[in-house]
Amino acid sequence: MRITAEDLLRRGAERHRAGDIAGAEGFYRRAMRLAPGHPDAENLLGVAARQRGDLRAALEHAARAVAAMPDSPLFLSNQGAALAEAGQLGPAVAVMRRVLEMRPDDAVTLRNLGQALTAAGEAQAALAPLREALRLAPTPEATLALAHALKETGERDEAREVARRVSGPLAAQAGFLLAALGEGEAPPRAPASYVRELFDAFAPRFDAELEGALGYRTPALLAAMLEDRAPGRVLDLGCGTGLSGVALKPFATRLEGLDLSPRMLAEARGRGIYDALHEADLLEFLPKRPAAWDVVAAADVLNYLGDLAPAFTAIRAALRPGGAAVFSLERGEAPVALHEGLRFRHNPNHAALLAEGAGLRVEERRDAALRVEKGAEVAGVLFRTTPT
Repeated sequence: MRITAEDLLRRGAERHRAGDIAGAEGFYRRAMRLAPGHPDAENLLGVAARQRGDLRAALEHAARAVAAMPDSPLFLSNQGAALAEAGQLGPAVAVMRRVLEMRPDDAVTLRNLGQALTAAGEAQAALAPLREALRLAPTPEATLALAHALKETGERDEAREVARRVSGPLAAQAGFLLAALGEGEAPPRAPASYVRELFDAFAPRFDAELEGALGYRTPALLAAMLEDRAPGRVLDLGCGTGLSGVALKPFATRLEGLDLSPRMLAEARGRGIYDALHEADLLEFLPKRPAAWDVVAAADVLNYLGDLAPAFTAIRAALRPGGAAVFSLERGEAPVALHEGLRFRHNPNHAALLAEGAGLRVEERRDAALRVEKGAEVAGVLFRTTPT
């Protein structure tokens, strides 16, 4: 019996549905060998590449699928999703709007459009597609996306009402949003799933936005606090795309980075400045590596932790004798408070006491504007500490 490309695609799709992405891709590529340029194979390979986090390949496959069948709403929908994940929000919105002209009841594309508009700073425009997505398919994903858009537009009461309806695995993220909106007690930290998803989505446009409109300068400010130190082993906590690593590299004989976001780490890997990169939670990673580094740096990382004591204890344990930890915090009046930006603000005096209690002596403390957000400077404080 002769095997056709369609047979291989069906078998690949079965593997795909079972969660075996690598196995599915094998069948899709075999189908491509039998039928070069097969649009269904290109589309499915694009979906698989996007799920693996290979956005460049996802965009290339999606573009070839759409070129072969430019009026396919399925192919266009997948291309729009890939563009959005790659940070190309304008083109993504245009493609999604085209899909909805053909399929106005496509709940997934409506949700994707709303999320792309919110990410692009157009939360008001995002409300209509998100409300329609929720009417058509009341999923936790669409519900949480609408709650975030309502928060951005200042509709706090409705944002809370919608967030209360989120269930399942996303309930913790909804609870964190509710706490930021003043309902319920703030957790000791941002949910790891929220931080990972936030920075996975932000990774493709992170450098451009932070170095452009946000005037980001925390890494350079922290690096300046190390100028009197001889180079040594440096750990860049929450390294992101490696912006902080660029500032820290002159002080490192060996530079390692740690982040929760695999897409941020992929961007950092592309810089070629790190000797090692680790995908892990700092509270789980640091205790397993005692006295491993001469410098631990955390640029805008501890803002996602409400209770700083465990982090300070972990950082202290990871430092070698004579080492130093430098870190930034967003400045607040209360000992700790979660604000609507979904980050924690800390009172510098309270943070200093926690650091001292964990065995980190404060050697230097500076007030600083960390970046610009919504036209206003974000007040922060920088610390340099050493183990006692």
